[in-house]
Amino acid sequence: MPTKKPIISIVLDEETLKQVEDFQYDNRIPSRSKALNEIIRLGIERLEKESKHEEGN
Repeated sequence: MPTKKPIISIVLDEETLKQVEDFQYDNRIPSRSKALNEIIRLGIERLEKESKHEEGN
């Protein structure tokens, strides 16, 4: 079934790909795509928290 979600392609070096796959395995995530989505989500949350913390200072 086709997806309506945007599709992007990225190029990773071998070490970064290994880190993604380790994260995927450690968190029992069924696909690289879902693992990358989770990594991105966590990164955005962290950036937002850091931004709010910096605004408070």
